Amino acid sequence: MVLTRQGRQVSNSALPFLPLFLRAAVVKGMRRGGKELGIPTANFPTSVVDNLPETISTGIYYGWASVDRGPVYKMVMSIGWNPFYNNTKKSMETHIIHTFESDFYGSELSVVILGFIRPERNYPSLESLIEAIHSDIKEAEQALEKTENKEYASHSFFNKTDDCT
Repeated sequence: MVLTRQGRQVSNSALPFLPLFLRAAVVKGMRRGGKELGIPTANFPTSVVDNLPETISTGIYYGWASVDRGPVYKMVMSIGWNPFYNNTKKSMETHIIHTFESDFYGSELSVVILGFIRPERNYPSLESLIEAIHSDIKEAEQALEKTENKEYASHSFFNKTDDCT
């Protein structure tokens, strides 16, 4: 369920922009995900963030991701301002639920966003932020086990060399 700006709950099917397919080169972010939080993220460039559908709310989303057309993994993504850090620039940070050997800045990141977990919010401490992220990861993993979400892991988008579909 998603809470709209009017405070009404709606299902993910009421989010007309989903699924959302995105592809771009990974750029360096604030470098907090892996170092400070222990939850590394791959960041989309500002050009992608600035061109998101106007109807997309800030918050935490889930879906599938692939780096350089490699294996497809579950992912959880933050789209927003990261209020805990008082960011002045909106960002898209993807945590791929897989352990990579090294950073992959400049690599091509392909994602399909399938669902919404929750709106972004501020936290009283770093520990509570980390706890919330781990909870989001668990929720994403469970949601992606559903048949209607699982099928996207083998979507032709992850094998195409052209623009997003």
